[in-house]
Amino acid sequence: MQHRSEVEAADALRQAYQEISAEIGKVIIGQQEVLKSVLISIFSNGHCLLVGVPGLAKTLLVQTVAQVLDLDFKRIQFTPDLMPSDIIGSEILGEDRNFKFIPGPVFANIILADEINRTPPKTQAALLEAMQEKAVTAAGVTHKLSQPFFVLATQNPIEQEGTYPLPEAQLDRFMFNVALDYPTFKEELQVVRNTTSTDVKTVNKLLNAEQIIYFQQLVRNIPVADNVLEYAVKLVAKTRPNGEFTSPQIKRLLNWGAGPRASQFLILGAKCHAVISGKYSPDIEDVQAIAKPILRHRIVRSYHAEAEGLSADDIIEQLF
Repeated sequence: MQHRSEVEAADALRQAYQEISAEIGKVIIGQQEVLKSVLISIFSNGHCLLVGVPGLAKTLLVQTVAQVLDLDFKRIQFTPDLMPSDIIGSEILGEDRNFKFIPGPVFANIILADEINRTPPKTQAALLEAMQEKAVTAAGVTHKLSQPFFVLATQNPIEQEGTYPLPEAQLDRFMFNVALDYPTFKEELQVVRNTTSTDVKTVNKLLNAEQIIYFQQLVRNIPVADNVLEYAVKLVAKTRPNGEFTSPQIKRLLNWGAGPRASQFLILGAKCHAVISGKYSPDIEDVQAIAKPILRHRIVRSYHAEAEGLSADDIIEQLF
């Protein structure tokens, strides 16, 4: 990153990240790592899957992010009877006897897909197609979605009754799989104190759509050293049971490994992580810092791993 302007742009992104985090921190107590992952995926032009029990402020987090970034926000509550047209919109016959397209809630900058595993595969596929193509096709006509377009889906890991787990191929569309944990005792005290009084916290708008698109371009322009590129691709290759770099131990623990999309996201995410950490090019630490949320939903554990009580994160630790 030789050009002065590029260095200044990277500094501007880091400063914007710090200001956004501080602003969101007025409303969201704790959840720093979750917020970091959400913002990295926005600046990397990826999508995010949040997995956590109810009541951990997943919806509030997304609403607050949308407010601070001054983006159009829509929430879709996924239910078993939701139809694809409820998401993408439908054709209706107008008074002039012509069909016209009425856009669905997917036409926004930030979509919160609440409890995405509560809806049948056909409806999930409609949303996932929009995520991939950044467009919607209705009655043979393609309608472009507004940019930036970012999907945050939530999943409840406890209730498995009446759910439709996302297939591996669809999980792969999400850049990050972020696990939300319970707040610490101190954080929960603060949350309860803030939410049981009449004091309402408001946040300021700090960025707009144009600036976000500019920063997304900037992240792509950040140079990466060959050794970091090779490290990321090799890390992903090590997850494949029949890969050339895979150790016998990993072969025993995994049935399936991650695809090339994981390597792409590792590099994009590492670039963004480097910039917000005050560097102008990513190193191996940046790749490792974001490897878990990128790989955990892309590897399939074998019965050996399950029998030994090893989680996806434990296996990723072994890859380092």
